[in-house]
Amino acid sequence: MHVAVFGAGYAGLTVVRELERTLPDAAELTLVNDEPYHLVQHELHRAIRRPAIEETIRVPLREVLDHATFVEDRVEEIDREAGTADLASGETLSYDYAAVCLGAETAFYDLPGVEEHAVPLKRLEHADRIRSRFHASEGGRFVVGGAGLSGIQVAGELAAVADEEGYDADVLLLEMADSVAPGFDDAFQRAVREELDDREVDVRTGAAVAGADAAGIDLESGERLAYDGFVWTGGIRGSNALAGNRPETRSTLRESNGTFLVGDAARVVDSEGTAVPASAQTALREATVAAANIAALADHDFGDCDGFEPSLDRYTFDSLGWVVTVGDGAVAQVGPSVLRGRAARVAKATVGAAHLSSVGAIEQASRLVREEL
Repeated sequence: MHVAVFGAGYAGLTVVRELERTLPDAAELTLVNDEPYHLVQHELHRAIRRPAIEETIRVPLREVLDHATFVEDRVEEIDREAGTADLASGETLSYDYAAVCLGAETAFYDLPGVEEHAVPLKRLEHADRIRSRFHASEGGRFVVGGAGLSGIQVAGELAAVADEEGYDADVLLLEMADSVAPGFDDAFQRAVREELDDREVDVRTGAAVAGADAAGIDLESGERLAYDGFVWTGGIRGSNALAGNRPETRSTLRESNGTFLVGDAARVVDSEGTAVPASAQTALREATVAAANIAALADHDFGDCDGFEPSLDRYTFDSLGWVVTVGDGAVAQVGPSVLRGRAARVAKATVGAAHLSSVGAIEQASRLVREEL
């Protein structure tokens, strides 16, 4: 029996470490990822200001895996019905069970010129490009498209860089909805907006981007904005290996035959029929459900295959809270309470350190706490 895990983000690394503990010894376990490390994605914005943090948020996979086989390759296409994956190297990998944890890519919505001229924030090289361009222009006007949590954090870091370096910079955050952090509670939105205002980030809500070229950004209102740098965090789409789609997946995370879709790779509907938001905490908790279900099915297959399949666990969304940094400030929501200042920064550092500890990167967890605080 061969079990594959595609992707080593929050979901993928959690799934493979759980399966290393719970799969039958006779099962073969393979992890495929296009980089040799796991990236703590929710801290990636920090690398815009402090590139040294890259060593803290990049976890070498071979150091935290036990006995799973690691293949550094890019998944090009997955045939979930056939149970095969085509890799960029030309190899085709067959599996009996798989967890597809390839995350999501940045969605540009076919807006003319936006993909060509804007920089997303999904990889370390993106943070490097944003930082280099900001310093090269010594500020200027930098536009961030999309005021979800990622866009808020990017805008906050750019404002902090400008303050530290003494740059005359105009950081402009655009959001097509009527508020920043759309979809979150009003109290959380207000606190985030105040943090952005305190750092003199120019926030424009109700501002939809229509297109862009090398010199400016066109809004649907007809206004044109010149820019020195353009960052796009305006939405997500599925992995190229899933044809850009995020298939809707039930609460067992089982999508087709032996294929499970976990984390941002899917649009998960939980056990109560609720559509689950894409987030790190969601991916981590879905991962434990998917791993338990794959292990249960593998145990069954190695045992009495003529019997009924075991009942599978179901994922139920229950948010632990939300936290976002805005430069050296932060906002955290825990239940109905909204925290700001040092308490929120401690919450953010704790989240990152807990995740690093959970994947065996204890030294990096300690470093992250020191760097955040």
